[in-house]
Amino acid sequence: MDQANIKIMIADDHPLVREGIRSFLKNKPGFEVVGEAEDGEQAVSMAFALNPDVILMDLVMPVKDGLSAIREIKAINPAARILVITSFAEDDKVFPAIKAGASGYLLKDSSPQQLLQAIRDVYQNKSSLHPEIAKKVLIEKNKSPNTSDPVSYTHLRAHETRP
Repeated sequence: MDQANIKIMIADDHPLVREGIRSFLKNKPGFEVVGEAEDGEQAVSMAFALNPDVILMDLVMPVKDGLSAIREIKAINPAARILVITSFAEDDKVFPAIKAGASGYLLKDSSPQQLLQAIRDVYQNKSSLHPEIAKKVLIEKNKSPNTSDPVSYTHLRAHETRP
């Protein structure tokens, strides 16, 4: 096993998504899938058992949703690097996930190259946001100071992944 590999854990309730990501990463040098969780509760326990470098986290899962799993993982391990991979671009999903400690937010319609770059960025402690999400964050950040700020931007550097 190559020490330079980025150890990845996939948390998604869809077996086809997990299999697709695992199969895709299997042939990419520098990446190693070390575990897969099918719900948020499993994701939390596996995150601590496996100590992956990057956790790919879906938000809508049974037993415990991804947002709750992110909060629990970050409460115990603030250094955990979590990249949300979801179909949902709505503000009520995006901002709570970022506020909970996700380092990146990628939509499932992203290209394979965007996924690889996002994993690398999150692994290197950089933020990685899908272009649509980066736009939402910038719009929210530039709102009048009198409006409520749903997320702290001090730790975010909006990084649009390149296709």
